[in-house]
Amino acid sequence: MAAGIAFADVEVGTELPSASFPVTRATLVRYAGASGDFNPIHWNERFAVEVGLPDVIAHGMLTMAEAARVVTDWLGDPGVVVEYGVRFTRPVVVPNDDEGAVIEVSGKVAALLDDKRVRVDLTATSAGQKVLGMARAVVQLA
Repeated sequence: MAAGIAFADVEVGTELPSASFPVTRATLVRYAGASGDFNPIHWNERFAVEVGLPDVIAHGMLTMAEAARVVTDWLGDPGVVVEYGVRFTRPVVVPNDDEGAVIEVSGKVAALLDDKRVRVDLTATSAGQKVLGMARAVVQLA
């Protein structure tokens, strides 16, 4: 059950609470350790610039996971997410300062589906630019 949110409680256009997720270089180090993704574009400025990036960038899967948190926080149960996918449109550039970057995420119910499932469309931006496209989750409600 989805933390009191029932299929009858939502309609197309229902907005999920928006959230902001800070990403610092320390966040990238912790994520690299947890995921095993030590690609130097996520920690080495010189390397990132040499391969054509503006600076170190956040892991795509980290960006994707932060966006999904808007859905799971809304529902209170990550187990009700039955499908989730995104397209990576722009990297999240993480400067080497105390502030880093911020991923801003909002969501909206886009469709009511069969079997009490709902499609949620997400918008994720950083530095005013969309970083994920076609970000969609399908969730099973009670």
